[in-house]
Amino acid sequence: MAAGAVPTPITVTVTGAGGQIGYAALFRIASGAMFGPEQPVALRLLEIPQGVKGAEGAALELVDGAFPLLASIDIATTPEVGFDGANVALLVGSRPRTAGMERADLLAANGAIFGPQGRAINDHAADDVRVLVVGNPANTNALIAQRNAPDVPAERFTAMTRLDHNRAVGLLAEHAAARVADIAGVTIWGNHSTTQYPDLSHATIAGRPAFDVVGEEWGRGAFIERVANRGAEIIEVRGGSSVASAANAAIDHVRDWSLGTPPAAESGVAPWTSVALPSTGAYGIPEGLLASVPARAVAGAWQVVEGLELDEFSRHRIAASAAELAAERDQVAEMGLIPAE
Repeated sequence: MAAGAVPTPITVTVTGAGGQIGYAALFRIASGAMFGPEQPVALRLLEIPQGVKGAEGAALELVDGAFPLLASIDIATTPEVGFDGANVALLVGSRPRTAGMERADLLAANGAIFGPQGRAINDHAADDVRVLVVGNPANTNALIAQRNAPDVPAERFTAMTRLDHNRAVGLLAEHAAARVADIAGVTIWGNHSTTQYPDLSHATIAGRPAFDVVGEEWGRGAFIERVANRGAEIIEVRGGSSVASAANAAIDHVRDWSLGTPPAAESGVAPWTSVALPSTGAYGIPEGLLASVPARAVAGAWQVVEGLELDEFSRHRIAASAAELAAERDQVAEMGLIPAE
């Protein structure tokens, strides 16, 4: 690029853009928090007809924000238009679970959303599209979208466990009276559900093994339960689900994916984060499941951290969460929501 030339805007499609998480994310994307202070963005707000007014209101406020990096704002009501030329797709909108709703009904309702979105991404998105599924059940929604986009490399579809990762880091720092910047090596394994495994067995606090600081009993007991149930805790306290922290985690996820996770520290060990990726069989997770693993981003691609030793406790927890994901996969396959392999 010539000196002084303005980079081509990155087109970011946000589904459910009129909802609370989408709304919270839009302004930070426009500010440069996702791609850095020099990269312009073009926002595409995809909504169902009932949510268009909310998206239109957000668009008005984005204009009023006078963001120098915001090249354009468009509102769409169909996936074909919404994902046209998209470089990044944040799939935030989903069907929430309501009282009395069975898990199978929830999966079916979301399959009707994420299947068509996957096909539209396949047919209309840019060749370099990266997809982050935020809407729950995120891992299986991502699987549905990915399997309906056969022409897009599978590893371009991810589900967000960065919120769980950030929660784990924050709660560990709080408990240890440490800085977040001193925490490294935390991993979220498996599903974004209560079966997830927040793992401190490779974590450090200011260079010390986390279990030496906080104790293994807490790290493999109350800590795991607190992280896995943090969403419910927030709902009970504030009367609504996580919004700002979820939007922040989506920004973190895509920023790292695009710009790279931080380089190695003086110890020579590069830090990692947690990402739900299509499994290649690493760590005993069945191939094809979108399961959370430790990963680093290098040159725009996620790389699973290899070679971590797992004890029996960890293997059991990872296998249990993977089994839940496999059961969900089988359910959506029986419903015809994903093509047969």
